[in-house]
Amino acid sequence: MTPGRVLLTGATGFIGARVAERLHERGHTLALLVRCPRSADRAAALYSRCEMIVGDLALPETYADAVRAFRPDTLVHAAWSGVSSGDRNEPSQIGNIASTALLLEEAMASGIEAFVGFGSQAEYGPKNRKLDEQAPTEPTTLYGYSKLAACRVAKAMCRMKSVRHAWLRVFSVYGPRDNPGWLIPSLIAKLQEGAVPALTRCEQIWDFLYIDDAADAAVAVVESATAAGVFNLGSGTGQPLREVVTLLRDAVRPGAELGFGQLPYRSDQVMHLEADIARLHDATGWQPTTGLKRGLMQVVKDLSPRDTGKSSAGGFGTIAMAPVQP
Repeated sequence: MTPGRVLLTGATGFIGARVAERLHERGHTLALLVRCPRSADRAAALYSRCEMIVGDLALPETYADAVRAFRPDTLVHAAWSGVSSGDRNEPSQIGNIASTALLLEEAMASGIEAFVGFGSQAEYGPKNRKLDEQAPTEPTTLYGYSKLAACRVAKAMCRMKSVRHAWLRVFSVYGPRDNPGWLIPSLIAKLQEGAVPALTRCEQIWDFLYIDDAADAAVAVVESATAAGVFNLGSGTGQPLREVVTLLRDAVRPGAELGFGQLPYRSDQVMHLEADIARLHDATGWQPTTGLKRGLMQVVKDLSPRDTGKSSAGGFGTIAMAPVQP
C-alpha cells in the first residue's frame, strides 16, 4: 500500500475522528476540513500533524483554494449536519445533499481519484430482517432520504469524472468517545448514577460494531483500488438488546435493577436491524475483530462518571426505543 493524500471531513465526529487517526497511523497525508477546530475535539491530537482547512461545507469559497492547493487523491466525507435523534426530520437535512455535491465538485477539480462517503442504514427504512445491499431503499425520515440522495448524487458525479465511488451504510457503531446521548454511554451513565433506567422490553435484535473495526473498514476501502459501490458497515451479527443491556449492567453495577418493560415500543419500532457484510469482506478482506463483550468492557473502562454527563437526546427512554443511527 502506497500512502496517499486524503481530504477528510467530519474529524470532529465520532466515526470521522477514528477514521482520521487510523489513516494517519497508516502513513497517509491528511488534510482535515473542519468548520471550527477546538482543543476539545475528538481528533484534536492530530491537528498539529495534519493540514488544517477551516471552512463551511455549504460555502465552497471558504475552502476551495486550500483543497486545490492540497491536491488530494481521495476524499473521505464523514461530515453530516443533524445526526441527533431530534433532528432526523428537520428540513435542514436537505442542505447536506447540496453540501456533499459542492464539496465533491471542488475535490474533483483538485484531481481526486476516489470518493468514500458515509451513509446510514436509515436509507433502507425499517425492514426487520438482515439486510444486504440489494434490499430496497425505502427511508422513512428526512435523514434517511437525504443520505440516500447524497449517495446517488455523488455516484452520478463520480461516474461523469471516472472517480471511484464508495458509500458505507453504517449500522450501529459504538465505542469510546461516542455521543453521550446514544444508547450505550447513556445507559452506563444511568447505572453509574444509581438510577433504574426505564427500558422497553428490549426484544430488539441489533447489529453493534466497535468503532475501531468501523474505522479499519473505511481505511480498507480507501486503500483498495477497486472497492466501489454501496457497502453495509456493521458487525454482521445481530445481538439481542436485552443481552447487551444486561452485559453493561453486570460490568457497571452488578445486580442493579433494570426497568425492562417500563416504556412502550414506538409505533415504528425497528425490531431487527442487522447488516449482511459479505460484499465489504469480498471487496477488501475486512472483517470485524472485536467481540461485543470486549468492546463493551472497553467503553465501560474508558467512560468515567465525570465524562458521561447527561443524555443530550431527550433522556434514556427515548433512545431505548430507537435504533442507534449514525
